[in-house]
Amino acid sequence: MKKEVSIGVIIGNRDFFPDSLVAKAREDVLALFSKLGIQPILLGTEDSKLGGVETFGEAKACAKLFAAHKSEIEGVLVVLPNFGDEKGVADTLKLAELDVPVLIQAYPDELSKMNVVNRRDSWCGKISVCNNLYQYGIKYSLTSKHVCSLTDPTFENDFEDFLAVCRVVNGLKSVRIGAVGARPGAFNTVRYSEKILQRNGITVTTVDLSEILGNANRMNDDAPEVVAHLEKINAYARKGKTPNEALIQMAKLDVALKNFMEEYELDATAIQCWTSLQQNYGCNVCTSMSIMSENMLPSACEVDVTGTLSMYAMQLASGSPSALVDWNNNYADDPEKCVLFHCGNWAKSFLPDIEISNAPILGTSVGVENTYGALDGRTPAMPLTYGRISTDDPNGIIKVYIGEGELTDDPLETFGNRAVAQISDLEGLMNYVCKNGFEHHVVMNASKTAHILEEALGNYMGWEVYNHSK
Repeated sequence: MKKEVSIGVIIGNRDFFPDSLVAKAREDVLALFSKLGIQPILLGTEDSKLGGVETFGEAKACAKLFAAHKSEIEGVLVVLPNFGDEKGVADTLKLAELDVPVLIQAYPDELSKMNVVNRRDSWCGKISVCNNLYQYGIKYSLTSKHVCSLTDPTFENDFEDFLAVCRVVNGLKSVRIGAVGARPGAFNTVRYSEKILQRNGITVTTVDLSEILGNANRMNDDAPEVVAHLEKINAYARKGKTPNEALIQMAKLDVALKNFMEEYELDATAIQCWTSLQQNYGCNVCTSMSIMSENMLPSACEVDVTGTLSMYAMQLASGSPSALVDWNNNYADDPEKCVLFHCGNWAKSFLPDIEISNAPILGTSVGVENTYGALDGRTPAMPLTYGRISTDDPNGIIKVYIGEGELTDDPLETFGNRAVAQISDLEGLMNYVCKNGFEHHVVMNASKTAHILEEALGNYMGWEVYNHSK
């Protein structure tokens, strides 16, 4: 069942402005929230004058209401139908101690209604409210227009983006990631700091790969949970030439991973793959990872914890699955195109021609027969948001790069999971990635959400963010 979203609402007011403006703003809020299926948390007209906030007493009443719903409120919308009271808004947020994103909206004046009984002065009031929030150290977001009515389609777009920002911020502050196995020795690139992540609310729970494989090996082929997962795998993708024994191995691994995730209430995983799993268990975990990612439980290979964190952030921003990819090849001599690739763990959303196969490159060292479970498929043209979250341990920070582009239908004859990306100033982006020590892994999402990620990760999480699309 989809979780109901609750947003706190502060309607700012100044007594010498017309009451009708505040009453109309309240109607607009309730109509918009009803349309979007959002639960408003706001003062009633019996709690304060018109349900607005002006005095310190009204600020305390609103803060008390917000505090009573602290576990529910995902963000706060500040509405300024007139100049508003800057301290009333700031005091409410300070006293409530919500620590959630805040969006500041202000109504426009009409040239034909600039007389005493109709004027708003919200243009000016918004500046004063923001100034006070800045002084109080409260982070906030702005609308794309300085003043914009709640009934304007532009505001509705802004508000939906704000809801996405709330999802990202609140999701990352409590995310739990499972690190399954040790980082492969050859992949220094995916090293990260658990301590820096924990300081940002991100918990990593580790488990030895041998425990997962041991649990999988102890399962009987005909155990009900194994049979159920085998049916899910067969329904998920064509088996191609994959032998039944390998499919059963994959189903057992599925069950073991599911049990681990449920025991520790995990939101995402990063799994050791290259090459222990193939040598010690005899199949690839790609199909299991793909199924998890498709079901909004993102999973990254090579114990790339900050890679799966990037997947989770993009998933929260867009509401759709993400995929971990390699910045892998140039595309002929086109300076704005490149090939994205991985052995085969991308979510089904990226692979309309998905088929369970093997991993030819990995197979050269561990035997192709031990790599069944990798997926084969080509990603067609679709929107692209790409990016990467990384811990910069020497500087004690989390840093991010993000951007937008397109996935194209340009010809590409190869194996595994593959796509062609077109990105403006790709050479400049690669220069930035290399100079700043980012990983060869990047995350892609079929959306245009870089602006949402920049606001959530930069403004609210306080991370260092570079947006290549700007």
